[in-house]
Amino acid sequence: MTITAFAAGTYRFDRQSASLVSMKNQLDGLAQQLSTGRTAETYGGLGVARTTSLSAHAAISAQNGYLAAIGSAETRVKLTSASLTQLKALSDSTRSNLTGIVATRNEKLPSATVQLAANNLSAAVDALNQQAAGVYVFSGRATETAPVVSDQAILDGIPAEGLDGLRTLIAEQKKADLGPSGNGRLTQSVGTRTIGLSEDSSPEARANFGFTLMAASSSNSATLGANVVAGSKPDVALRFAEQPAEGAQVRVVVQLADGSQTTLDLTARAGEAGNAAGAFSIGATKEETATNLKRALGGADIASVQSASPPGVAAAFSNGQAATATLTVGSNPAPGDTITLKLGMHDGTTKSITLTAAATAGADSATAFAIGATPEETTANLSRTLQNALTTAANTELSASSAGRASLNFFEGSPAAGLSPRRVAADGNGYAETASAKTVIWYKGDTASDPRATATVQAGTSRTVEIGAQANEEAIRRTLAGIAAMAAENFTTGTGTVDTARFEAVSSRAANLLTAGTSQQSLEQIGTDFGLAASSMANAKSVANTTKATLQDSLDGVDTVSTEEVAAKLLSLQTQLQASYKVTSILSEMSLVNYLR
Repeated sequence: MTITAFAAGTYRFDRQSASLVSMKNQLDGLAQQLSTGRTAETYGGLGVARTTSLSAHAAISAQNGYLAAIGSAETRVKLTSASLTQLKALSDSTRSNLTGIVATRNEKLPSATVQLAANNLSAAVDALNQQAAGVYVFSGRATETAPVVSDQAILDGIPAEGLDGLRTLIAEQKKADLGPSGNGRLTQSVGTRTIGLSEDSSPEARANFGFTLMAASSSNSATLGANVVAGSKPDVALRFAEQPAEGAQVRVVVQLADGSQTTLDLTARAGEAGNAAGAFSIGATKEETATNLKRALGGADIASVQSASPPGVAAAFSNGQAATATLTVGSNPAPGDTITLKLGMHDGTTKSITLTAAATAGADSATAFAIGATPEETTANLSRTLQNALTTAANTELSASSAGRASLNFFEGSPAAGLSPRRVAADGNGYAETASAKTVIWYKGDTASDPRATATVQAGTSRTVEIGAQANEEAIRRTLAGIAAMAAENFTTGTGTVDTARFEAVSSRAANLLTAGTSQQSLEQIGTDFGLAASSMANAKSVANTTKATLQDSLDGVDTVSTEEVAAKLLSLQTQLQASYKVTSILSEMSLVNYLR
């Protein structure tokens, strides 16, 4: 019998040693798995499963990214929604207060209303200047810039910088609307038995300021005659001092069918881009460009134009006829006979003046005229009462219209070149065509045409949620304009009495600004946008968490191990290793001498 040697250097010894080393390595690996719970410490250690692991980990990392972005955006959306809710509450508070005070006709309350409006304006500014993680949420992409200046700067300007505020613009607008005679820029003449009224002779002034003569009627045409001859529209020619550059903006105010006005901002574009909405084509010459601008307006009646200089846009008004009204006294009327004159204003509102014949009437009456001894004397009395009525209407309804229009104009001001608030021209017959640099620009943020798109959240592989907002959105502008129109006013006269008629007129305009029309954006619509964004992100968050959990489950058995299974393998391997060590020890001691013992 041959006994094979079992000694260092022999094949059997080396094979047994290799086996022991292999089991020892397996033992170390299992011990590592048991302590960490991981299959391997490197992707290479996973073998063919590494592709599955890498893919799953990449997907989990993406879901973590989406969840982090959603978490940050949720805070921003909640803050934006809270600010919008606050704005809506301030708007409702101001409007309900106006309605209640007008209904009670309490002369002591208008000053309190002005103070409430001032407080609400300050609160609205604070709401719009909110930050989320250092980001101003109502500045669009200009996230490091506070979007709205202080309420004091809005109302009173910044005198140290030579910038005028809303109160100055309202005063200018009132002066231009009332005209030099204080009667809404109407020219009144009186003959033997005839009274004539005519609108302003300047076609540009007629397009922008004062009363318009709409209609006249008499309750007894046999004695009192009333007639209005409608005017005709002027011709308006546009021109540029210089050829507009790509991206230059022009502000055009056009007339609407109801007598109000709307503001259009158009951008100069080259090529086909000039045919898009809100744009006009840059022609081969500045004259051709002016023609293209007018074509882009679609035939709308132009009231005013404005731009930076260059390009220096200008509008020339010519031709057209002013409307006229004629009131006649054929014979003395009977007490109670009336003449009614309907006047229009450039905010689309109207005022009807009714003058009633009476046996006696005071010289300062704005509603009744005395029946004289002769028709000629009655005509003189009617003319005086008409003058009083026009002056009264100008200082109440027209003055209120001025405040509302100036406030809306102020909040249409933009930091974009050429789009500052309109200012009355030096001659008082129109608006300055070169944008003024002496007016506070209340909004300092982004001026993108799509506010929501100024901030987006990648909430999934193919899901993007838009969460941007700008304080210059229409609904917010109108809310601020309505509140500020009241805050800027003072209804106490020089004698200490309260001008309740003007208060009621301004309250009506402010309430209209605070109430969105059918074709106007509302605060509720903006709030709905953010409600939908919050819902979309909540849904995306749920999907991301579910996807992440599924992917993590898929890694069980790939990246991680069962501790129970590893422990069982470890015990089994320890037993094998101990047995192998024992056998190896016995074999290493085996020799012929030991065998023969």
